[in-house]
Amino acid sequence: MNPNEKEIYDLVKENNHMLKGMRRANRWSSIIRVIYWIIIIVVAVIAYNFVQPYLNTALKAYQSLQGSINSVKSVTNKIPTSITNIIK
Repeated sequence: MNPNEKEIYDLVKENNHMLKGMRRANRWSSIIRVIYWIIIIVVAVIAYNFVQPYLNTALKAYQSLQGSINSVKSVTNKIPTSITNIIK
């Protein structure tokens, strides 16, 4: 083996070592990314389950308020006709 072949062999060996390290780092990066998203999804589901009763209560209160507003509107719509009936 001449010196030039030895140098090429050493460079190839070093490149192979670097490529294996890059591949290993890429695998770990992918695993950590999947774990990261799993944690985010689990936290979001837990937060939703924790907040859901409060949201349901607020939604029921809003619907009740909306029903009250609609009943007030229907009463106010009848007032002008009642006044005209009284005047006649």
